[in-house]
Amino acid sequence: MNLSGRLPLVVLCVLIAISHLGCSQHQPATGDAGEALQPVVIQLNWHAEAEHGGAYAALASELYSDAGLDVEIRPGGPATPVAADLESGRCQFAFANADDVALYRQQGAGVVAVLAAMQDHPRCILVRRDSNITDLNQLAGLTLQRQPGRPFLEFMRRRGLLDDVQEVPYTGSVAGLVTSKDIAIQAYSFAEPLLAEQQGVEVTPLMVSELGWNPYSSVLVTTDRLIAEDPQLVRKVVEATRQGWVQYLEDPQAANELILKANRQGMTAEALAYGAKQMTELAMPGGAAPETVGQMSLQRWQTLVEQLVELGLVEPENVQAEACFDSQFLSPPAAP
Repeated sequence: MNLSGRLPLVVLCVLIAISHLGCSQHQPATGDAGEALQPVVIQLNWHAEAEHGGAYAALASELYSDAGLDVEIRPGGPATPVAADLESGRCQFAFANADDVALYRQQGAGVVAVLAAMQDHPRCILVRRDSNITDLNQLAGLTLQRQPGRPFLEFMRRRGLLDDVQEVPYTGSVAGLVTSKDIAIQAYSFAEPLLAEQQGVEVTPLMVSELGWNPYSSVLVTTDRLIAEDPQLVRKVVEATRQGWVQYLEDPQAANELILKANRQGMTAEALAYGAKQMTELAMPGGAAPETVGQMSLQRWQTLVEQLVELGLVEPENVQAEACFDSQFLSPPAAP
């Protein structure tokens, strides 16, 4: 889930060109009074799932159109060039994880987080219950299916948690885990556990956030440039999406129907309902009030950037915590 990889430039260009052609087919819309709605593209960083529920809820309940916006939500995949699409203007907003934002800025892209739906990251290592493993310190001897290059892996590796663990490519499914108790897989706590249990295997999700690696997830991002050029547009999209998240966490049914139509990877209504239920605690940990949904703090971003610097993945002169996010659009606009 939410994988990101790097492809050769020629392949990346082909993907971007195909994406651009698909976008051009979206026809302009008008509001109830016949006025033209402002077109906006939101690019997902993965196939449409519960982790994007707030945007689909905003679409389903017409929060975007009520704000004068004609929003197209474009599903992604394992090689979605989020930063390239944002920088080129092929989309105005996208979804990412907080650590991705810092890595994009290290690479010179002006990507900025404007809303963080999940306060606690859903990343886990999924093991079978009959392996008797209950802690991330007990992975030695297992084969871990993972997508290489992700910062959480380096975070675990630096702490010795992957010593004597055989690392192999992640297949994108729970099949390996189902067939052998010696297999562990990278997972998101609101998705793969149900898929494994549906195949008759009881599992234990070992949360990476409990180690102290806890970047925001389901982060809505845009660019420095758009914030400077059209802050009113950013405010409209952020507020509608935030309201969408509040609605989704209360009642995900309408949004899940749209997600099912957009997801071509065998997603089921049961899996989406399970994911939405799990996301409530991730988005509002400890019973936080709905008004807190989407909020971000400088302290959390500083912790993340410091961790990435320690891992050697970003350089402090290139990535500053305060430049990675902009929370001004999460509050009501100041009176004139």
